Amino acid sequence: MSNDILDRLARTLEARKQADPQSSYVAKLYHKGLDAILKKIAEEAAETIMAAKDGVREKIIYETADLWFHSLVLLAQQGIRPDEILDELARREGLSGIAEKASRATSGKEQA
Repeated sequence: MSNDILDRLARTLEARKQADPQSSYVAKLYHKGLDAILKKIAEEAAETIMAAKDGVREKIIYETADLWFHSLVLLAQQGIRPDEILDELARREGLSGIAEKASRATSGKEQA
């Protein structure tokens, strides 16, 4: 079920690339460019942190949904499909965080 919603959102976000910025919030973000999308993600991350500190479950869910949504906008803008992220999460499943971080350091994926 979760993959279904991600696939539907990905298709919608892709379609919004062709939409009129006056008629679509996402099209407006795309039109403004990467910096606007990144600023929105940072804003939503801060709101998620604040909601978590408040400890109100409904606010955490709402703000996390906003954060995930705007992260999906970024992925679409960059030409990355949600299943690519899910594949990476699946690859990491069962790895300890310490081992996974060490593998990035040795493969050059991690930047200091």
